[in-house]
Amino acid sequence: QVQLVESGGGLVQARGSLRLSCVVSGGTFSRNVMGWLRQAPGKERESVASIGWDGGSTNYADSVKGRFTISRDNAKNTLYLQMNSLKPEDTAVYYCAARGLLALDWAYWGQGTQVTVSS
Repeated sequence: QVQLVESGGGLVQARGSLRLSCVVSGGTFSRNVMGWLRQAPGKERESVASIGWDGGSTNYADSVKGRFTISRDNAKNTLYLQMNSLKPEDTAVYYCAARGLLALDWAYWGQGTQVTVSS
């Protein structure tokens, strides 16, 4: 059974930085497309960033381009999200997710980690 465990969330002031991590177990990490999604109170869950199996293909939401960087270490089965220049509107629960290379929907989810950005 595939398990995803996020860490690294917390409270940070605006313009600060955080790095989220997601450790994956129980599956073949290197064969999955990985992503970060977030959900703010009262809003729908939205995609933040995704990364291909080899790290060579990345996509970002317009709202985080130039501030967030997604990366992965297949040797450590770990996904990262480096978040810089954080804004109060980045406040949300952040989830990591995994799907197969040809899948359209996210198949596996972590439990989420809270990120709160104060103004």
